[in-house]
Amino acid sequence: MEEHPTLLKLPQVIERVAISRSQLYRYLNDGQFPRPVKVGDRGVAWLASEVEAWVHARVAERDRRETAAA
Repeated sequence: MEEHPTLLKLPQVIERVAISRSQLYRYLNDGQFPRPVKVGDRGVAWLASEVEAWVHARVAERDRRETAAA
């Protein structure tokens, strides 16, 4: 577990992953994106490390497809 985890609010997540808010929630509903953590009565945030891992997994998936197609 991270010693000092960084939390990202929704606008920061959208900027980092370069997808729309609606697409992010589709991924969440399909179980394809990290779940947020509750940070207040109505607030949620995402662990930066989990968002970054998701991005890296997309890159790895792309690289596997390109290697398989070659």
